[in-house]
Amino acid sequence: MNYGLPLLQALIDHFKKLPGVGEKTARRLAFSILDMDSGEVREFAETLLQVRKTIGFCTRCGNLAEGEVCGICRDERRLGGILCVVERPADLYVLEGSGQYRGRYHVLHGVLSPLDGVGPGDLNLEGLERRVQEEGIQEVIVATNPSLEGDTTSLYIAKLLKKYGIKVTRPARGLPLGSSLEYVDRGTITKALEGREPI
Repeated sequence: MNYGLPLLQALIDHFKKLPGVGEKTARRLAFSILDMDSGEVREFAETLLQVRKTIGFCTRCGNLAEGEVCGICRDERRLGGILCVVERPADLYVLEGSGQYRGRYHVLHGVLSPLDGVGPGDLNLEGLERRVQEEGIQEVIVATNPSLEGDTTSLYIAKLLKKYGIKVTRPARGLPLGSSLEYVDRGTITKALEGREPI
């Protein structure tokens, strides 16, 4: 729908680029921006720019960080010897929300997907192997999404780490097949982590 207002349409089109945002939601968000006072809009825009400029990836685990190392890696209260491997930083925050896991994380930034041209060299696997060697890791929980690519990635990681003689597990199958961690409730995640299985 064209409102004869190119700037408003451009704003709606930008909101539609966000995952899960369709035409109606984009329109609602654009009109919400118009309802804000100019100070709020300026603060919103500056925050977006600062986020893009400041937030990068942790050099240790691959999580989001405002600096070299993320807050989770700096937290000395975290359990040593256990790593939870996830596909994306968003998955890490879902697991953190369960309040059940107190170890450290490792973010792959994707999964193996030969059809999409994503191979082992495209993931943060070298960093994972280095951490297993250097940090005295005893267990790696591979919490990739329960999909064909997620399962393939977990099997690849189990094979990769077999030579180190460590325990490699996967959350229990309380997680719905083909779903994304991002949309799973806290209780299901808690049960899946408690009932993790060897790979």
